[in-house]
Amino acid sequence: MTNKNRSMTMLILGSTAIASIATINKYIQVSATSKNLLECPRSLCYRWRLGNIHYTKTGNGRPLLLIHDLSAISSGYEWEQLIRPLSEHYTVYTIDLLGCGRSEKPNMTYTNYLYVQSISDFIKSVIGRRTDVAACGSSSALVLMACCSDSELFDQIMLIDPDSLHTCSQVPGKAAKLYKFILDIPILGTLIYHISTSKNAIHQVFSEEYLENPFSAKKAVIDACYEAAHLGESPKSVYASVACNYTKCNIVNALKKIDNSIYLIGSSSVDGMKERLEEYKQYNPAIEISLLKNGKHLPHLEFPNEILDVMKTYLYQ
Repeated sequence: MTNKNRSMTMLILGSTAIASIATINKYIQVSATSKNLLECPRSLCYRWRLGNIHYTKTGNGRPLLLIHDLSAISSGYEWEQLIRPLSEHYTVYTIDLLGCGRSEKPNMTYTNYLYVQSISDFIKSVIGRRTDVAACGSSSALVLMACCSDSELFDQIMLIDPDSLHTCSQVPGKAAKLYKFILDIPILGTLIYHISTSKNAIHQVFSEEYLENPFSAKKAVIDACYEAAHLGESPKSVYASVACNYTKCNIVNALKKIDNSIYLIGSSSVDGMKERLEEYKQYNPAIEISLLKNGKHLPHLEFPNEILDVMKTYLYQ
């Protein structure tokens, strides 16, 4: 075989492989979203300047904004079990952050500043008054930064299993920037993303990190997360931004400045959670903290009644 023929053969094989991967990517996206599990009769749309944001509004009374964890598989669905009981006392808003769940997912780098602005603008434009806020995981830092930026938008703040201050302060290093570059490659990066957000991968995260009982992960919840991870134009963009620390920000100065009432809930099954919450309190002694007897990263999914009891004690004032 001549060098020319060999080159042509490699080109054909390479093109065939790329076409096959593209077909697989398309099939995964279509099959993952075919059940429409996240369709919601209460669905509303906030037309923000960088993309449409999905939200719901339920009940009457003082406003309460529920913000999900910040990951590619997250959405307002994680609060579903608490919306009805909370709506008996509050006007409950749930939001799918830009790039997550049912919200628009433009192909761009998502940053802490972007989310801080979107949360503040949502409260100003949609809620229109001071609001109580409950947030989970990595979104906790976003709420604190937004409150520091404009405290008049916020009343009481409740944060469930917030990231450690060390995790919040991480920045994109060389390895992270390289990984994001690979993820941004249209076909290869999408394949890597689909592997990282497969049903098996999601189930593993729930079993090892999200739930105390590894066997309590409900199929409906896994399926909803799987669908959330594949909806929209570029679902991998928020995954790349979060995984590579573009959404992180040092929140120590914000903690020192905030005068709003803050309540932190930690899950006892998360390693080092008690020390993590105490570290927050060191920078703001007015912060109140409590440690749940049960639960891991998403206790409001696994033990919603316990979370509801704490919310009633703290927020119903």
